[in-house]
Order: sequence, then C-alpha cells, then structure tokens
Amino acid sequence: MSTDLLNEIREDFLALEQKDRLLLLLEFANELPELPQKFQDHPDLLERVIECQSPVFIFVEVDADGAFHLHATAPRESPTTRGFASILAQGLDGLSAEEVLAVPDDYSQSIGLSEAVSPLRLRGMSAMLGRAKRQLRDRLAA
Repeated sequence: MSTDLLNEIREDFLALEQKDRLLLLLEFANELPELPQKFQDHPDLLERVIECQSPVFIFVEVDADGAFHLHATAPRESPTTRGFASILAQGLDGLSAEEVLAVPDDYSQSIGLSEAVSPLRLRGMSAMLGRAKRQLRDRLAA
C-alpha cells in the first residue's frame, strides 16, 4: 500500500472545475465509513478535533500488521467537514506509519478547494491530519 490513493484523490479534485470539486467533496461526505462497534459503544475513545467548526472526532489504530486505520465521525449536516474526514479515512487506510507521517501537512491545501471552501474549514482538515499523525506517534512510542 502507498499514498497512491491520496495522490489519486488529489488528481481527481484538480481535474474538475471549481464547482464540481464541491460535488466530489459531497460524494466523499456520503462515503465516510461507519465507526466500528467498539467506538459506537465507547465514544470516549475518540478525540475531538477542536479546530473544526463541526464536532469531529477521530481515533487512530495500527493493526498487528502495522497498517494504519483512521476512524472518524462528523455530523451529516456538516458535509464539508465530513468529506474531509472521509478523504483522510479512505486515503490513509492501510498505509504504514512511515507513509502516514510522510503525508504533507498541507495536503488539504493541495486538492484545489481553496476557492470553494473557507480557510477555516481547510485548517480543520489540516488539524484532522495533524491529530492523526500525533495519535500515530503516540501509539508508536507506547
């Protein structure tokens, strides 16, 4: 596995007109994977991403094979934030710790949404990625 999916997602966004990029982001919002049951039963395991205007919560896992998994929840009435969470959850899933940590911190600025989405929302996506990396570093250090 590699960061190919994140690169593919970026290329998909950049290939579209500005208005169509928002539609693609909404498609991602609808594809945010459901939380595994263990998190539905224990929402206290999830960390709030306070930089996001909407209540977004994430949790990072590294499985026995060393594959990274990001679990996220964001309200359906916040499709932009939910779309960003979905991009990260899908794009980072299965990567190695090294690959996740190598994802540029400015990934959210690289997908061409700066004209369609407020800087505050882009900062929220950057914060999600930053939190995921920090949680990953914490898991690796433990």
